[in-house]
Amino acid sequence: MLRALSALLSLLMMGAAAFAQQAPRSSECLAMAGGPRAVPVSLRRAAADTGEVTITYAGHSTYFIDTPGGVRIATDYSGAYQVGRLPDVVTMNRAHSTHYTLAPDPRIPHVLHGWGEDGKKAEIFERIGDVLIRNVTTDIRRYYGDTSGLDMIKDGNSIFIFEVAGLCIGHLGHLHVKLDETHFAAIGRLDIVMVPIDGTYTMSLDGISEITRRLRASVVLPMHRFATPLDDFMRRIGQEFEIDRRSERTLKISRESLPATRTVIILDGV
Repeated sequence: MLRALSALLSLLMMGAAAFAQQAPRSSECLAMAGGPRAVPVSLRRAAADTGEVTITYAGHSTYFIDTPGGVRIATDYSGAYQVGRLPDVVTMNRAHSTHYTLAPDPRIPHVLHGWGEDGKKAEIFERIGDVLIRNVTTDIRRYYGDTSGLDMIKDGNSIFIFEVAGLCIGHLGHLHVKLDETHFAAIGRLDIVMVPIDGTYTMSLDGISEITRRLRASVVLPMHRFATPLDDFMRRIGQEFEIDRRSERTLKISRESLPATRTVIILDGV
């Protein structure tokens, strides 16, 4: 009996060690940042075996991301926008109450704040199920309408990056400032990016369009839109982007199905 238990324990330990070796210990999106945008077909097929990611627009800046492993994420979560079951992970930013809540449903196991406490910035690098979640902080204005840049909250906003199924998915949050080389280096490669296009509360359309072009993601998902004409945003980001208007709120996508031409996908409700 002792021999059998010992052998079983040894097998379990070996399995755990093998799993630890297979699980990426660092950001794949940062590792790929300096590589070519074209991915060899063999790698695309291998990545496609990990399954599709489902992205659903819930409202305002909240997208629900469902991973192949069954993890459900909600971005800039305030609780006001709900689609189906509760998320397993919520990310938040505190520029306005529509982007966070200090009283989330207690059944949500992972609540990730995009701001720090006691003068420290938020530093997130967590693997939850089949997704790696990390953040890059940016400063935010303390008051709406203040364009002087003199009264800022340092590291008050987080750009969240979700690495899953071979995809690098970024959510810019409530972005107030231009990104510098340090930000772009920390973000790394993005395949899909969610960008605020209100043109007022966050950044000007010219500013967010410049950032969108620089990030060079295959798919752009607009959000945080009020009265902004979509044509204004499209005109500013340039003719190198296709536009794909959808009649549904949900997008299923994998590494293999990324469009060959950079595309703005406008889901229903945006």
